[in-house]
Amino acid sequence: MMGWAQRLMPRSVAAQLMSLVALSELIGITLAAVTIIYLFDSPSITDTQKFLAGRVAELTQLVRSTKTPADADELLAAARRGGLDVRRVALGELVPRTAAETRSFSMRAFRQLAAEPGIELMEDLRHPAGSSSQVIVRLDDGHALMADVAVKGGLWSTLLRPLAGGTIIVLISMLLLSVYAVRWVIAPLADVARAATSFGRSPRAPEVLRRRGPLEIAQVADALNDMRTRIAALLDDRTRMLAAISHDLRTPLTRLRLRTERVGDDTLRPAMLGDIAKMTRMINETLEYLREDARSEAASFIDLPSFLQTICSDFADMGHAVSYAGPARLPYACRPRALSRAVTNIVENAVKHGSKVAVTLRPMEAGHIEIEVADDGPGIPPALHDKVFEPFFKADSARQEGGFGLGLSIAQDIAKRHGGSIALRLREPSGLLVSMLLPPKPGLA
Repeated sequence: MMGWAQRLMPRSVAAQLMSLVALSELIGITLAAVTIIYLFDSPSITDTQKFLAGRVAELTQLVRSTKTPADADELLAAARRGGLDVRRVALGELVPRTAAETRSFSMRAFRQLAAEPGIELMEDLRHPAGSSSQVIVRLDDGHALMADVAVKGGLWSTLLRPLAGGTIIVLISMLLLSVYAVRWVIAPLADVARAATSFGRSPRAPEVLRRRGPLEIAQVADALNDMRTRIAALLDDRTRMLAAISHDLRTPLTRLRLRTERVGDDTLRPAMLGDIAKMTRMINETLEYLREDARSEAASFIDLPSFLQTICSDFADMGHAVSYAGPARLPYACRPRALSRAVTNIVENAVKHGSKVAVTLRPMEAGHIEIEVADDGPGIPPALHDKVFEPFFKADSARQEGGFGLGLSIAQDIAKRHGGSIALRLREPSGLLVSMLLPPKPGLA
């Protein structure tokens, strides 16, 4: 039972609070309405009305059986002494009821008079001198019987009717105030969520979260602002550290390369230069992966087919069989240098392990865009498809030579910052297919 209740509850805090408030208010309004219904039309009042309707019907038949008007007046006087307020009035004195006139009693019991043989209930007429709770029955062609059938409620009914009506008004007012209160509590919480999302996309954003709302939410805002300050300081420290690494490592590597070139052993010198070049590439790739300024590149519109064809041409100029397939024109908003780095890393990984590489641009449903890079190399086992995106991870296969395990990590990071994703699939009969899916309007982070 609890499982069903949890599945039916909305996910957001605002919706849950509103649901609980609305449910409690609905129960209160229902109880108040039921109370009013039983007070205004209780079984005791209905029974009294049925009794009065029977007496009016009997009295109508008796008045019709009298021989003279004096006998009829005497009979009606006896009925009034018995507690039933009845009068014999001329039809010409009656006037139609207006739409604004309302009755203080239910007519259901008296409408049964119309079903009695010889009884004609004149529901749409009233006597100007009578009360609003009068019932008129035709006697003959010139006269009608007017009876005042107001049913007085007891003490509890008199006290509780206005109380029940006031309860409904109070409950409706409480519902409106509860909606405002929930919005007042949830609005700062929504600001915290938006600030956390913005901070996750751009830690250097200058906006400071305002301290407002309940105490607990204000404390969360303070903690988030403090965390943003500390993380910004850590990013500054990392920037300075990377600058130091770039200077302190590249300078001795340059001196080492110059000294190695003067080594007289023709067998040893190429091997040493190769190791130095490999260390230089590793340092460059690591620094590029950790750089923060790549994230601050401004977005701009590019022609995506021309963009991809340029990358393919660059690899073709180096002797690799890289081809492009897709539409001739397709404008797209992105960070060009970052996206070029991502696609280049994927294609570079493909040409290392395959003889032919195909780059395909494909428009998808709902405006999404897919960039697909396929090669005919040995592929990557499905069990490693997720791990190859981890930094410095290299698959234990033929695809590990010549790289440092950062190419796909950088490509995935760039795709995510464009609001997209990257997936790997095996290609038949052999090879690997890397699919980069980009949204129609990338949420650049």
